[in-house]
Amino acid sequence: MGSELIPESVKSVWHHQHYKIVGNNSAVKLCSWLKRSLKDQGVCYKERFYGISSHRCLQMSPSAFWCTNRCLFCWRRMEAGIGVDINKYKIDEPKDIIKGAIEAQRQLISGFKGFEGTNMKKWEEAQNPTNTAISLVGEPTLYPKLSELIEEFHRMNIITFLVTNGQLPEVLEEITEPRQLYISLDAPDKKTYKNLDRPGFPDFWERLNKSLEVMNTLSCRKVIRLTMVKGWNMHSPEKYAKLIQKASPDFVEVKSYMWVGESRKRLPENAMPSHDEIREFAELISRESGYTYKDEQKASRVVLLSRR
Repeated sequence: MGSELIPESVKSVWHHQHYKIVGNNSAVKLCSWLKRSLKDQGVCYKERFYGISSHRCLQMSPSAFWCTNRCLFCWRRMEAGIGVDINKYKIDEPKDIIKGAIEAQRQLISGFKGFEGTNMKKWEEAQNPTNTAISLVGEPTLYPKLSELIEEFHRMNIITFLVTNGQLPEVLEEITEPRQLYISLDAPDKKTYKNLDRPGFPDFWERLNKSLEVMNTLSCRKVIRLTMVKGWNMHSPEKYAKLIQKASPDFVEVKSYMWVGESRKRLPENAMPSHDEIREFAELISRESGYTYKDEQKASRVVLLSRR
């Protein structure tokens, strides 16, 4: 691996946005649903849909500063990214990342102890995560030791949810499978994807389609997530259906783009669909794909479709 260190100017961006930097290449940040769960104010849709515990979920990234795309709907600051050449930088070992990430999470939730409204039983349980969302910031498949990271999480009995944009199908072909794999499918066609996701690879559409094909061969629980941006990608449900059928996931999440963070500088507020609009588009996807309605959560503006 390389020896260069991440510039402090890049790290400072994430510090300012309340990320906890772990080692040389990773980051942790508290999910808003974890904080709500600690105060018994609700749980995230992943708990409702898949049975994980919101208050015991570790939201992290092993490649916080690198991404292949520059999506308009991303809530992160684009200037804090440094391309895809991760291997020239100093890379941490999986065990060190996990140890540092759990410690960072404990520090971030320490202020909830004794705070009025905190469920102290949940707070105690939250000290030891049982689920990790490898998705926080950056593209996790760029981390060269991702399989070892997943294996170490599993050794610790921590369930892994891996979220990828599907631009590195060669990684998915060889990876140790997580408990649940997400591929973000943000467009029904090449033109829409180029305009909305602003990919860095010239063969981005071929890469995405290859990842969908690879997904079809995997045995873990598989989810296609459609992040819907009004006026941009809420069209051509029949094309989405063909891509979904190529991947053959267990579930499809049709979810609204949320007008938060840095995305507010790139998109207008009315680009965020209402839950009713998400439900209507999910019905079109269902009709075209054969996936049936399973569940929904209005607060997150998400509808779950199931293959069975």
